[in-house]
Amino acid sequence: MPTSGSGQPSAATDAPGEPPNVRLGLARLLRTRGFRRLLAVRFATQWGDGMFQAALGGALLFNPERQADPLAVAAGLAVLLLPYSLIGPFAGALIDRWDRRRVLLGASLVRAALVVVVAAVVLSGASGVALYLPALAAAGVNRFVLAALSVALPHVVPRQHLIEANTLAVTAGAATAAIGGATAIGLRELVGTGDAGSGAVTLVGIAGSLTAAVLAAGFRRGALGPDRTDHRRSTVSSVLHGFADGARATIATPSVAASFLALGTHRLAFGVSTLLSLLLFRYAFTDAGPLRAGMAGLGEAVVLAAAGLGTAALLAPWMVHRWGRPRTVRVSLVVATFTQLALAALLSLPVVMVAAFVLALTGQIVKLSVDAAVQGEVGDEVLGRVFALYDIVFNVGYVLAVATAALLSPPDGTAPWLFAAAALLYVLGLVGHDLQLRRARRLAVS
Repeated sequence: MPTSGSGQPSAATDAPGEPPNVRLGLARLLRTRGFRRLLAVRFATQWGDGMFQAALGGALLFNPERQADPLAVAAGLAVLLLPYSLIGPFAGALIDRWDRRRVLLGASLVRAALVVVVAAVVLSGASGVALYLPALAAAGVNRFVLAALSVALPHVVPRQHLIEANTLAVTAGAATAAIGGATAIGLRELVGTGDAGSGAVTLVGIAGSLTAAVLAAGFRRGALGPDRTDHRRSTVSSVLHGFADGARATIATPSVAASFLALGTHRLAFGVSTLLSLLLFRYAFTDAGPLRAGMAGLGEAVVLAAAGLGTAALLAPWMVHRWGRPRTVRVSLVVATFTQLALAALLSLPVVMVAAFVLALTGQIVKLSVDAAVQGEVGDEVLGRVFALYDIVFNVGYVLAVATAALLSPPDGTAPWLFAAAALLYVLGLVGHDLQLRRARRLAVS
């Protein structure tokens, strides 16, 4: 999550007559100048992204005209997720140099064009590099849009209300992406699951990017920053220095290092579970009452995971207030460990559905706790660079786990021992988390 290097804009000052540190509330927040438009850009973007990811995933995995082996599934997931880490740091450096209104407008239009290319490739039946390259480019360009949305927020919301605004934007944006994915799954049932249907569903996703471009054009030039730019370093130099600075700041703060270890092991375990679950829905499971196999069942699992994310938003503040952040993380990791063991022992469609909810719930609680640790304990002068490192931990660890599981898994995903290995990863996360907190206590005493 890059941060702006600009000064505080006038849009981020208190409203006339408004006492400092007063909660706006949802209704007044939505009436804040510029925030409603920026939120609409995010919704359009993330709906289109959810459409694109679900349509491309369906084209690769649940297409009767293509036989997807575990490595093909892993490659597809890597294409969708790696740009968030490989391009994200460069995006952060560039949007601190370019007019962010132009970034939102231009990147949305470029992404719409790339989605058209991907849809054409899917329609033609091509695969491999011909499909992955434009899909990789589309996902990468989308990173510019999401990064620009994040750093533009202080220009449309008073500074003391950023936590409220960011919570609303991120939570509602994730829900919108899930709606986009569900839309793609529903459209596939209507237009067909072959190359023609998959291509058509992928093409519909351009509606999100085009809508985002129109909405972004409504901002005046320069309204979203940056107010100042740093021309003393090249972009590449800024990124490389940023990684080193972020790593040093993380290691120097044991509580943050502990949080990173917890999040990293969760993403590794979650990557293993994701790959195996996709294969099980595609090849091994059959319908069980109201629970469906195939793409429809995957849609049900996505809905349950989204419910887990929403529940985490309600539970996490209560848990942290009652137990403190370290214990909240440990409890979440313990629950996730037993969930993975249940998957290993009772591998079935109902258990996978329950696990989709529980793992999304516990993983999001860990993530929210890590967000709070980074935002509260890392100095503001290195906060953006630590978040760039955070992005690497979050996405690259997940993709590496998916790739490893793809190499080790049988074609149908029936691998209880891999689910047990994921449970072991959570245990290692617990140990690493505890060791770093012990280091923090030693440093506090010395």
